[in-house]
Amino acid sequence: MPASPAFPPEAFAKVDSDDDGEFYAPPRLVTHIDAAATAALTAFYQATLPAGGAVLDLMSSWVSHLPADVDYAVTGHGMNAVELTANPRLSARFVQNLNADRTLPLADTAFDAALCCVGVQYLQHPVAVFTEVARTLRANAPFIVSFSNRCFPTKAVAIWRALDTAGHAGLVRTYLDRAGFTQITVDILADGRRGDPLVAVTGRTPA
Repeated sequence: MPASPAFPPEAFAKVDSDDDGEFYAPPRLVTHIDAAATAALTAFYQATLPAGGAVLDLMSSWVSHLPADVDYAVTGHGMNAVELTANPRLSARFVQNLNADRTLPLADTAFDAALCCVGVQYLQHPVAVFTEVARTLRANAPFIVSFSNRCFPTKAVAIWRALDTAGHAGLVRTYLDRAGFTQITVDILADGRRGDPLVAVTGRTPA
């Protein structure tokens, strides 16, 4: 089977090429999906994540949308220290610009699951970042990448801006596949008819 073609460099260009750190410096203590989409995501997490497991919340903020009645040991990554400090679910946290440094400061096989909620559209090196996420996960661990139709358009990469929801799902699926994830599934958590749409694309590390 022939290898899938490489992405052209311009696929990951941004309208705003200024430093991401400056853009994300002001804390944004808001939610980026509505209540119905949030509830659907929380239910999906409860059904998918191992209770009591170690979870990496990549591109996190002041909320993680995890079920309130289930304990997890959550390490949060983000671009704003104030937002991460305000997140009560995080037991550890770190700030890092993944577009400048794709190497996660985390041990191999440290986590039982990983999450990336409404942030994938900003990654300029998504396969490299997803490969790093895979390194930190144990065997058969899920990586749930969820997204809606909202974004900061000047910071979203060109290929994301050019696609519709189905295209976004296919793109994330490709990222996961190229990073070595298997058992990749696409779930429509909210169809957008009465609020925000929400899609979850989940891959698992090889067993």
